[in-house]
Order: sequence, then C-alpha cells, then structure tokens
Amino acid sequence: MNSDQFKGKWVQFKGEVKKQWGKLTDDDLKQVEGDYDKFVGRIQERYGDKKEEVMRWADDWYNRQGQQPPRREAQPPR
Repeated sequence: MNSDQFKGKWVQFKGEVKKQWGKLTDDDLKQVEGDYDKFVGRIQERYGDKKEEVMRWADDWYNRQGQQPPRREAQPPR
C-alpha cells in the first residue's frame, strides 16, 4: 500500500488499527492522520514491532478490502 492509498483508506483503517493495536491512543491516531510513515513509526514506538511486520499487516488489511496493493515506491533515506 502506498502513501496515497493509505490516506484514502484512513477512516476505515483507523478502526481496525485500534482493534489490532489497542495501546494507540486517540492522540496517536490524530498525529498519524493518514501518514503511512508516521503510522509505522508509532506502532514500532508503542509495540516494538518490526517495520516489515507492520507493513505486512497493513497490506493484508488492504487486500481484504478487495484491492491488490501496488508495489511500494522506494523511499529516499531520511
């Protein structure tokens, strides 16, 4: 799932996020607000999950919505 797709599905996605990762607060979700990189970082911060695991979960969720995620674009190092 790329950043644009993540933003487009954010409203539906954040409900599932709260079910999967209950430690996330409403403030966490507000700070993420559709930003894929912030989402992955916040999950890693709260739970210590590996980035690949979080991304796989997000892709699996997206697949269950009846759409195939396109290949991820390479992100430049920050």
